Amino acid sequence: MYKFIAIDLDGTLLNSYGEISNENKEALKEVIDKGIQVVLTSGRISKAIEYISNQIGRNNYLISGNGTTIYDIKNDIEIYNKCMTRETVLKIIEICEENSIYYSVFGEKSIITKSLGYNVLVYNSENYKKSPDMKTKINVIPDVYKYIKNSEQDRFSKITICDSSKVIFKGILRKIREVQNIEVLEVAHMSRKKIKKGTQQMELQYFYTDITNKNVNKWNAIKFLIDNLGIAPEEVLTIGDNSNDKEMIINAGLGIAMGNSAPYIKEIADDIVASNDNNGVAEALYKYVI
Repeated sequence: MYKFIAIDLDGTLLNSYGEISNENKEALKEVIDKGIQVVLTSGRISKAIEYISNQIGRNNYLISGNGTTIYDIKNDIEIYNKCMTRETVLKIIEICEENSIYYSVFGEKSIITKSLGYNVLVYNSENYKKSPDMKTKINVIPDVYKYIKNSEQDRFSKITICDSSKVIFKGILRKIREVQNIEVLEVAHMSRKKIKKGTQQMELQYFYTDITNKNVNKWNAIKFLIDNLGIAPEEVLTIGDNSNDKEMIINAGLGIAMGNSAPYIKEIADDIVASNDNNGVAEALYKYVI
C-alpha cells in the first residue's frame, strides 16, 4: 500500500490552462480521506502551491522550488531549506544581462523580474482568478541586479531562464554551467502553455531551464520528508511529466509519467497514464491507490 503520494503541478495535475479538473479533485479527495499523505511538489513558490492545495483539500506539506523548500502547512513553518546564496544569484543575473535573455528570480514569497513574459506571464494570468491573499506576488523591477544586491532578502529558491529560440537558449546554458555549486535543469523540449483572455486564448511556447542550489531536486526533499515520517521509499508513489520530476520518478516505489511527458521521462517511468488534459492523475490514483 502506498502511504505517500507526490504530485507535480504544471503538465501533471494542472491542465494546459493551469486548472485542476473535477475528476482529479474527486480522486484526490478520496485518497486524502484514506489518510494517505498527498504532497504537491513544484517549481513554484510556496504561496502559489498553497492556493492549489486548498482546491484539493487540506494536505500537510508542500515542496516548492523543485525541492528547495518543504513547508509544513499544519504548523505554518518551513522545515527544509536549500536556498541559493545571493552571490550565486548575482553571478547568474550578470550572465543573463550580458546575453539579453529573459530570467526571473524566485524569492521566498515573490518572483522578481524585469517584465511580464514567458513563465511569469502565466503566473500573472492565474492571479486574476485568485483572492488577494493567494495571489503570486510578482515584483517587476527595472534593475533586478541592483535590487537583489541591496535587498535585505537573501533567500532565493531558483532562477528560471526562458527564450523562444533554441539556439540562443543552448548558448546561454553553456555559460551558466560554468558557475559553481548549482544545478541546471536539463529540459530538451519546448514548454507550451495556454492563457485565457476573456473569450480568447493565447498560446505561449518557449524553452526554459531552472537553476537551483547544488544537489537540489524533488526526490531529495521527498526523502527528507519520508525519513521523518517513517515511510519507506517503496511506499511512495510519484506522478510527473518533466525533467524536474526525473529523480522522484526513478527512486519512488512507483513512478508514473503523464501521457504528455517528454519521451525520456516516459522511458524511466514504471507506468504511463493519460495526459494532463485528460485526467491522467485521476487515472493513476484509481488504478493504484483507490
